[in-house]
Formats: sequence, C-alpha cells, structure tokens
Amino acid sequence: MLLELNADQEFLAETTDKFLAKEAPVSVLRALRDDPAGFDRAYWRAGAELGWTSLLVGEASGGGSVSGRGLMDLTLIAHEFGRHASPGPLAASNVVAAALSDQPGDTARSVLEQVISGQAVATWAHEEPGPFAAVSVEVRPDGDEVVITGRKRPVESAGNADWLLVTGRSGAGLTQVLVPADAGGLSVSPLKTVDLTRRFDTVTFDKVRVPAANVIGGVGEAGPAVASLVDQALVVQCAESVGAMQSGFDMTVEWSFDRYSFGRPLASYQALKHRFADMKSWLEASHAITDAAADAVDAGAPDGSTLVSAAKAFVGHYGAELLQDCVQLHGGIGVTFDHDIHIYLRRMTLNRMLLGTPSDHRMRLGDQALAQAEGA
Repeated sequence: MLLELNADQEFLAETTDKFLAKEAPVSVLRALRDDPAGFDRAYWRAGAELGWTSLLVGEASGGGSVSGRGLMDLTLIAHEFGRHASPGPLAASNVVAAALSDQPGDTARSVLEQVISGQAVATWAHEEPGPFAAVSVEVRPDGDEVVITGRKRPVESAGNADWLLVTGRSGAGLTQVLVPADAGGLSVSPLKTVDLTRRFDTVTFDKVRVPAANVIGGVGEAGPAVASLVDQALVVQCAESVGAMQSGFDMTVEWSFDRYSFGRPLASYQALKHRFADMKSWLEASHAITDAAADAVDAGAPDGSTLVSAAKAFVGHYGAELLQDCVQLHGGIGVTFDHDIHIYLRRMTLNRMLLGTPSDHRMRLGDQALAQAEGA
C-alpha cells in the first residue's frame, strides 16, 4: 500500500513479506495446484502467530493491532498476500474473527480463541448464487435450536474449515450463526477456480440444527453487523488485488528493460511507453482509492460503504485490464504456464468476481446516490 507507515506497521509488512517469500514462493504455489486444501495447516498457524488473524479483534478478546487501527494494519498483510499470490483464507478468517470479537457465550469465545491461534480454520458462508447481496438461506428458530436450510456459494476453504459463520434470513432480518463443519445435514462440494491455491466450495444446509447459543447477536438483528463485515471483507480483497497488480506491473517493467527487439529494449518504444503510463496511472489510483476506503471503514465514516464500492468497481475493472496488458507485453511466453505472470492474473480474476462484480458495485453506487438525492 501507499500509506505513510509507522515503524510497527513497517515491521509487520516486512515480516509478512519475508515469511511469504520463504514459505510460499512460486514453486510452492505451483506444487499446491492439485492440493485439495490449497495450504498447509502448519503454515496457517505460523501466520496466525505473526498476527494475521487477530487484527480485527479487540484486545479484551485476545486480539489487537500494531497501530490501533486494525483494518488498516490488515490491509498491509493483504497487500503482501496479493504480491505473493499467497494461499490461505485471509479475508474470510478475519471476518469471522471480527464477528466473534467481544461476543458473549462460551462457544463464540472458544471458537475465537482457536481462530486467533490458528488451531482452527473458520470461514464465512455469506455469498449465494443470484443477485449481489441477496440472502435466501433460512435460519429458523426452533426451541433451543435454530434450523438452517439453503445453499451458499462460493465459500472459501469450506472443505478445510472447522467452523462456518453463516449468514441467513430470519423473516425480514438477517441472522448470523456459527456452524461446526461436521454438523449433520451439512455437505460441501468443491468448485473449480482459476486460482492455483485458493479453494472454494458450495455448502448445502439440509435442515442443519445447531444450538441457539451459536447465534451471533440476536435472531433477525444482524443486518448492520453483516453490512460492516461486507465492507471490511471488500477492503481486504481490494488491498490483496492491488498487491497482485503491483507484482504484475513490476515484473513487466523489469521484462521490458531486459528484453531487446531490433537492438533496443522494449521499454524504449513509444507505443509501449504509452501503455505503461496508462497502467501506472491505474495502479496508483488503485492504491489511493483502496487506502481511502480502508481509512473510512476503519474510522466508521458515513461514506465508508460508498468508498468501498468505488474501490471495488475501480480495482476490479482496471486491475484486470492492467494484468491482461502485462500478459500481452510479455509476448508469447506470457501466455504459457511456465511463466509466473499468470499467477497474479488468476488472483485478480477471482477477486474481481467475489462479493459482487464491478458492475454490481457501480449499481450499488447509483442506488446510494439516488437514495441521497431523494433524502435531500
């Protein structure tokens, strides 16, 4: 990211960079291509020890941040994840941890402790097939239990998770509930994605019963909490996407100076200079708008959701354009599996589709502007 970092934030980013360079180099990413989980549990526990899973959790609940602004700190880790195209459910795990932070109840506290330590993997079952932000999975109270029926897709690392935080509908409101991965009636079907290491699944709930104590917040009262979690997840996703853009751009600039054509480096040709100028402007703007969105959401600013959608729409659109250009500027070798540039394009392509497409967020921005105009 392009934030002005303090010493602790610089240390956090540098430590994450060094760890990922050692534990998840490109050779490891390629080796994990056919691995069902996409990452090793020991790797995830080591990352948790570095603070990957605790930044959105209050200090009273065992978490804490290095700067006092947890989401801003988390974007530094997300940026490094994107730069290295690293494995692991970073956004999903942190969203679950944020939802459980300061929640009462033995189950919530126990799961949060496991997630922070990396002893358990938790994921967020929020998205569904169909329109963006639509929630049709039913969470129905039944005595001292709740019954969950419906389907979630895509859910990151559901096949490797111990717990799922499920967003469902209870009447007119939303409900969040913790569901153990081995609950009766819960089934997981793997999906295919373009990413080498990130795994996504379809999760089906066939009248899954869990104790009412597993409900996070009140039944039908989770709407504001879910909206906040969506904004936080989108900030993390955008920061990761910008990291992938940065790696792809840096790799392509280096290539353009090393590769000669007709006795001249590619970087010396005017037509390519113009393309690099466009790409650089997209990259800098992506840094800036992601930083602005992270700052607003972290501070609880009223325009946080607007800036998040603006960031997702811009980064999702121009990030894909930038990395496609990077592939093209590499020539024939850029479209081979042996070259590394496609790894970052794969990460960007998948992120572009998660939690709404750029078109979805442009429509969201239009709806927000219309609502403000009508309110005025």
